[in-house]
Amino acid sequence: MPAKIRLQRHGRKGYAFYHIVIADSRAPRDGRYIERIGSYDPNTNPATITLDFDKALDWLAKGAQPTDTAKSILSYKGVLYKKHLLGGVKKGAFTEEECERRFQVWMTEKEAKIQAKKNHLSEESEASKKSRLEAEAKVNQERADALAKKIAEKEAEIAAKAKEAEEAAKAAAEAKKKEAEAASEKAEQKTEAPAKEESK
Repeated sequence: MPAKIRLQRHGRKGYAFYHIVIADSRAPRDGRYIERIGSYDPNTNPATITLDFDKALDWLAKGAQPTDTAKSILSYKGVLYKKHLLGGVKKGAFTEEECERRFQVWMTEKEAKIQAKKNHLSEESEASKKSRLEAEAKVNQERADALAKKIAEKEAEIAAKAKEAEEAAKAAAEAKKKEAEAASEKAEQKTEAPAKEESK
């Protein structure tokens, strides 16, 4: 049975990462392998792939069959394209220099696309962060306004109560003053009445 290029699962539940290995097709998924040629971490965005390019190319040339996911990874890293170009060199379609030039052009375009994606993701992240901060600032402002309104209402209520108490105190003082005046008038009237009787 031929060798296979496949993924070997590692990591905890819900947070898996994979080793890219060369293994016998009869071996269990996470069992014995011939050689490890890289790793694949799908938990980052974009996914992190480390790959020994030359070893992967060598194993493909030897006839190792990649699984579907491994094939996608090899295609993403340009291993399959390089194998295709080397096939063209063997057939005499173009020279090795032309093969290398085409591959470098492809790699430059690929890196530009990856960088553009990273930039786009970072811009999106910054924009979402900014919008979250603005929303939070708005909520905080609304809370501060509501609190200020509540404090102003309470202060107005306290001032109104103080004013009422002051008016009540004034009214009580005036009432006492009137009572005192009325009492003094009565006292004067009493003193005036006996004096009139004596004069008679």
